[in-house]
Amino acid sequence: MNREAALEIVKKYVKNAGLINHMLCVEAAMRHYAAQLGEDVESWGLAGLLHDFDWEIHPTAELHPAAGADILRAAGVEEPIVHAILTHGSNLGIPRAIKMEKYLSACDEITGLVTAVALVRPSKSLYDLSASSVKKKWKDKAFAAGTNREEMESAAVECGLDLWQHVDQVILAMRGIAPTLGLAGNLAPDGSPLGTE
Repeated sequence: MNREAALEIVKKYVKNAGLINHMLCVEAAMRHYAAQLGEDVESWGLAGLLHDFDWEIHPTAELHPAAGADILRAAGVEEPIVHAILTHGSNLGIPRAIKMEKYLSACDEITGLVTAVALVRPSKSLYDLSASSVKKKWKDKAFAAGTNREEMESAAVECGLDLWQHVDQVILAMRGIAPTLGLAGNLAPDGSPLGTE
């Protein structure tokens, strides 16, 4: 399956723009890491792009992502990608055996926290965001309370990553699609204010 076909699946099953942006964030992070690690960038990207495609039709931990697996298989998604998506649902208890599975879990929750921190900054941008800013918000348990910090920490450890270096890598990956996400804010990609010479 190629990215265009995967996007058609997303468009068919997902109407919420925020959820689509989340999947694009995870895709960007997965592609970023795959390139760094010498892994298959396309497969990793598809796993990120499709990992939550069924959340709107199966919005419970009992159903998501298990109930979506057969839809993906029927659409021609390769089994390693389907399996990686199944492993990101920690409720299923499927062990994460390969890097793609481990990194999908590591990139999932963290992108939501990064997005939330970017949105409350004066710039509303990823271009001037760093891990230190995320770390400050991390300590405030009321901030982005729906994100699971324990899961983020354990997923980074499972990949052998330092949490804050991981956050910096995810921010870097997400910057590549900042305009698509609405997270360029009032800055140019180099972090300078727009409209200045």
